[in-house]
Amino acid sequence: MVTLYLGLISGTSADGIDVALATFGRKPRLIAGVTHAYAPRVRERIIALSQSEGSVALDELGTLDVEIGRAFGEAALKLLKRERIAVADIRALGSHGQTLRHRPLCAVPYTLQLGDPNVIAETTGITTVADFRRRDVAAGGHGAPLAPAFHAAMLARSEHARVVLNLGGIANITILPGNRKQALRGFDTGPASCLLDAWIEQHLDQPYDKNGAFAASGRVDATLLARLKSDPYFSAPPPKSTGRDAFHLDWLRGHLRGLALAPRDVQATLVALSAHTIAEAVRAHARDAQDVLVCGGGVRNATLMNAIAAALAPTPVSSIATLGIDPDYVEAMTFAWLARERLARRAPADVPGVTGARGARVLGAVYFGT
Repeated sequence: MVTLYLGLISGTSADGIDVALATFGRKPRLIAGVTHAYAPRVRERIIALSQSEGSVALDELGTLDVEIGRAFGEAALKLLKRERIAVADIRALGSHGQTLRHRPLCAVPYTLQLGDPNVIAETTGITTVADFRRRDVAAGGHGAPLAPAFHAAMLARSEHARVVLNLGGIANITILPGNRKQALRGFDTGPASCLLDAWIEQHLDQPYDKNGAFAASGRVDATLLARLKSDPYFSAPPPKSTGRDAFHLDWLRGHLRGLALAPRDVQATLVALSAHTIAEAVRAHARDAQDVLVCGGGVRNATLMNAIAAALAPTPVSSIATLGIDPDYVEAMTFAWLARERLARRAPADVPGVTGARGARVLGAVYFGT
């Protein structure tokens, strides 16, 4: 009998909850996926809190934690209803939650994801595994990215080196070495869609730049691009990770001071920022990569994909869909897989080499279903 798992995540763009129904036999297989939109008011509060540098009211934090948990539970049930699958048929649900703050390099390191797993377990009746990042942070790691361990499991290492690029709100790369004796590596390269989405929403009241059309209508400004690339994050060595709390509109506005640019030119420059920093990261840390496979929502942005391909030429860049894998749900599948690993009490062996933790740890806390 096939064992089914659910994986749920809302990324740094907070544009919705991705739900993946998956099974993990000889190789991972996506059975179905759905993206469940947040209620507009919930999303507004997520964005506001994730970018806030001031104090946060405990009541706001507590109620949002519960509301996100309810939204995650409803998203899971929505997929099961559509696919006519009983709750009892699901072995477990892995929930990443919604990152509100990620500060692994603070004097007191921490990472904070909302979406109360108690609420998810009560809403769905499904055993829920959550809180995957904090144990790694407690062990001296960044707690991110966690996707590389799943990428390695999903893509059996070939005889040549390759890179898996995830284009979410933040871009991260997984470096799969051709030599099986070499360690898996990976890290966040910087912004992918988070700034693009925030900028177009502010100026055109659109949640994202469909096909990158707005960016394609503008011109890259060399001065702004140089200012943006001067951020110390881009030249910092791995292990490293980042989020919306570092790359947000106030960060962008600071670099725009004294410049009079059309909004479309800023959008074009943000695309160039993502493409350049991704390409520079690949060249610096994966020089022998023979191809780059792309997953995540950014695959749908043709302008961004073209810019990345141009920046990495002649290295081939293609969607992971070319391997028959849906690029939209790879990250959600990661947390379904991590839930399975947690229930088996397995510590993903590849994680410490990516996050910088002192050693492999069993990740996630279990909240039993009803």
